[in-house]
Amino acid sequence: MNYQDIELLRFTTAGSVDDGKSTLIGRLLYDSKSIFQDQLDAVEASSKSKGFDYVDLSLLTDGLKSEREQGITIDVAYRYFATPMRKFIVADTPGHIQYTRNMVTGASTANLAIILIDARKGMLEQTHRHAFIASLLRIPHAIVCVNKMDLVDYSQKIYNTIVSDFKAFSSKLDIKDIQFIPISALAGDNVVNKSENMPWYKGSTMMYHLETVHISSDYNHVDCRFPIQSVIRPHTLEKQDFRGFAGRIDGGVFKEGDKVKILPSGFVSTIKTIELNGESITEAFAPMSVIMTLEDEIDISRGDMITRENNIPEIGQDIEVLVTWMNIKPLQVRTKVIIKHTTNECISMVTDLKYKVNINTLHRIEGIDNVEMNDIARISIRTSKPLFYDAYKKNRQTGSIIIIDEQTNETIGAGMII
Repeated sequence: MNYQDIELLRFTTAGSVDDGKSTLIGRLLYDSKSIFQDQLDAVEASSKSKGFDYVDLSLLTDGLKSEREQGITIDVAYRYFATPMRKFIVADTPGHIQYTRNMVTGASTANLAIILIDARKGMLEQTHRHAFIASLLRIPHAIVCVNKMDLVDYSQKIYNTIVSDFKAFSSKLDIKDIQFIPISALAGDNVVNKSENMPWYKGSTMMYHLETVHISSDYNHVDCRFPIQSVIRPHTLEKQDFRGFAGRIDGGVFKEGDKVKILPSGFVSTIKTIELNGESITEAFAPMSVIMTLEDEIDISRGDMITRENNIPEIGQDIEVLVTWMNIKPLQVRTKVIIKHTTNECISMVTDLKYKVNINTLHRIEGIDNVEMNDIARISIRTSKPLFYDAYKKNRQTGSIIIIDEQTNETIGAGMII
């Protein structure tokens, strides 16, 4: 298999403070031999200087010095590693309630969420919150890792209690595939290697599940969506008539000869060619980044979308959004913002604040006059030009928006279209 063709799995980790997220990721990197010798030497030396009689693998992922001194991770740390089976990008997100926005950022593109539970503590308020956010963001797969099993004598009874508690809570959520694995990140039980301490557990290790979980069906392959990122017109003699449309396919399957409709113009044409990395291909699907050419000369620019003639997205200027607010300054009605949606960008205004969600109890808080940092709320937005969108639950790519401050150009919110 060509290395370029190896599938990429994006996953996020979530857990309360001291649940062992950094140690778990360190263990994954260490046992899968994805770290350099000099990194390992530095971690071993650091562990020794702290008086530990073991290698503190959390040091492999706790990036910034100030974070390490506080003993907490306060931002989203992305780590990359690979095995012969798959490539991985892991987003290590903090557990505190005041960093809900960081968790949303790290989880927004994930195929899978690892939710850590300390075997000694069981289900906590933060466990509920992390599971709810994973469900809200439509992360298709979850692994619930019951960690620190070594500290409860690898008790099957304690593990079974936590599994049944989580199942009772998650029945209200929308995660289609949940796996439960008892582990010890510190000792390495069931992370990459099968544990000899828990013969009662018959399932796979965490690494095996990460390598084999089926993710190709996570994308919407039914509704064809191709937002145009740029128009390619090479100024060379042999390609003087070439006019290609580059972008990432956000849904569906496109083939040469397919009849397509271009939004917003409504013109119809046929796909002439599809190119991937300079080579001609006959079909392309989400999430491939390709260049398409059409049979007809049609005026198309960035922000336009190529779709199927009989299957177009919603088109409108009034959208309902579930937003995670990320700014210190609270959001209020009539706030002017910039909305980024696929490759489109436009000035918009917040027209209504419907309710906030209590992310620990899942209850709605009605009658609100502002949305504060880390709140999740349902709001209404009017855009200055029509967007071509789907509901987030139908398509995570065409159903998400980024909210940007008009003055500072700072990202101040992330939203899911309802």
